[in-house]
Amino acid sequence: MSAFVIFSLLLVLMLTGMPISISLGLTVLTFLFTMTNVPIESVALKLFTGIEKFEIMAIPFFILAGNFLTHGGVARRMINFATAMVGHWHGGLGLAGVIACALFAAVSGSSPATVVAIGSVILPAMVKQGFPRQFGAGVITTSGALGILIPPSIVMVMYAVATNSSVGALFMAGVIPGLLLASTLGGVTWYRAWKNGYPRMPKASWGERLRTFKEASWGLMLIVVVIGGIYTGVFTPTEAAAMSAVYAFFVAVFIYKDMPLKGVPKILLSSASMSAMLLYIITNAVLFSFVLTNENIPQAIADWIVGKELGIIAFLLVTNVLLLAAGNFMEPSSIVLIMAPILFPVAMKLGIDPIHFGILIVVNMEVGMCHPPVGLNLYVASGITKMGITELTVAVMPWLMAMLAFLVLVTYVPAVSLWLPKTLGMM
Repeated sequence: MSAFVIFSLLLVLMLTGMPISISLGLTVLTFLFTMTNVPIESVALKLFTGIEKFEIMAIPFFILAGNFLTHGGVARRMINFATAMVGHWHGGLGLAGVIACALFAAVSGSSPATVVAIGSVILPAMVKQGFPRQFGAGVITTSGALGILIPPSIVMVMYAVATNSSVGALFMAGVIPGLLLASTLGGVTWYRAWKNGYPRMPKASWGERLRTFKEASWGLMLIVVVIGGIYTGVFTPTEAAAMSAVYAFFVAVFIYKDMPLKGVPKILLSSASMSAMLLYIITNAVLFSFVLTNENIPQAIADWIVGKELGIIAFLLVTNVLLLAAGNFMEPSSIVLIMAPILFPVAMKLGIDPIHFGILIVVNMEVGMCHPPVGLNLYVASGITKMGITELTVAVMPWLMAMLAFLVLVTYVPAVSLWLPKTLGMM
């Protein structure tokens, strides 16, 4: 009964168009004051202890690093390097867009930032070269979703905070799935370009490839700083986030000189604004999780599912359906913070590895970002391409189908996620 009341109230508030963070907060307060005897003092204590986690500090640092890179010319240099490498293949600029998205994802941690940074440069170039606008929009919208799978990833940090999992192990677990998904999206791009005879570029010389690599190397080095630092134990994921912010500032202002010093305060302000929004969602989600746990709702759901003997295969299928459905009306951070505390105890009872489960959730979030009505990447791409959401939805469909097939692979073949962190001794 408690679960029914809590989720019904949350759903009603969200259907009114209220922001998810405020919906969560009002749901918790209404339940606390009317249907439970939990002391308000313990709620206040939980509020502070729930967000007093070192890992949460990684979120504003990764956001800041991504903003410096987005405005600092790093994306343009990555696109030039990717174009020099694969521009002569079928659908060359489209393939370059996929590779550039994968590279930028490895330094930004955010899908919308990846779509903006890469899409705003490469989409006009694709249209100018003769590619249909729908094709370019489909490539960038779906490839931009790599931003939350290829480490570093803000959504992975959210999952780690919600479930007390290892951020470092999650980052390493995202490497192979990220590369596989990038290859899958690249394969769809190549096939459609080959089938429809889309333009190809002249083959770049090795000298041109070396020149573009040198130009992009400062940005690409951030991948080594973050992933290499975490793997070698030089610093924690949170310290890696701080290092990436400092490094991105240094590269954008002093190396590439695409950003004047007077532009830094604006970047700091926008990063602080986005961080505050996410931290407010986290705060309310912590309270929501506290109420659920206090009412034994996750444990009751776990016992019910185990009692029904659904098994791992059926549970993972139900999880995917739930997460994809949630993606219809919530953005990834909110879904992770609400659904992970509910589904995680069930997964643990069934013996599912927490890192594998985390990657499964992240891939679901990627799919959710590319379909209506709340797909963030769709809205960002719509602003760049000036296309309607319906038209964009049709444009992304071939890549979206490939992503769903990839989701099935990640769901039922844990080794895809777990092989690398196990090999590196992080599990």
